[in-house]
Amino acid sequence: MRALWFVPALLLGCADNARWSTEPGESWCGSVTAASFVRAGMHESTRLRLELDAERLQSAPGRVWTTAFDSGERLAAADLRVIPQMLHDPLSTLNFGEGRVKNALAIVDVPSVDAARPATQLLVVVSLLQSGDVEVRLIRGASPGTATTVNIEQLFGVFHMKREKGDCGVR
Repeated sequence: MRALWFVPALLLGCADNARWSTEPGESWCGSVTAASFVRAGMHESTRLRLELDAERLQSAPGRVWTTAFDSGERLAAADLRVIPQMLHDPLSTLNFGEGRVKNALAIVDVPSVDAARPATQLLVVVSLLQSGDVEVRLIRGASPGTATTVNIEQLFGVFHMKREKGDCGVR
């Protein structure tokens, strides 16, 4: 009987991610943080829409849309893709900052807007917040001057998301 004392503690420590999932007709909506020191390649009015299945963070977490980045690129119903091998790496337990219940990493394809700019990918960090909201980071690095990245701009943006009915005006 003494060995069962830890069961309630384990149950309390388990996060039920379902409360962050969007229902049909709902989206997580937000604008990029306006401060230029935490934003690259995006105008301060850049918006993001997220449909999230928070119970599938390790397989198929959802889709994202954005308004256009400075480069003209945008995301339109882009699938968040998980790297299965990362689930067996300590990076899958990424924990940073206060107030985050769970962080998930995914990749999303960014389609090319013209022949001079190749299609690329973004790293997406989705954070489920204790407040019940969601935070999203979009990240793409570039090394200026190299042959393969000469037409690719760095992207970085932090979006604090609120649940809304509809498509956030981002299609």
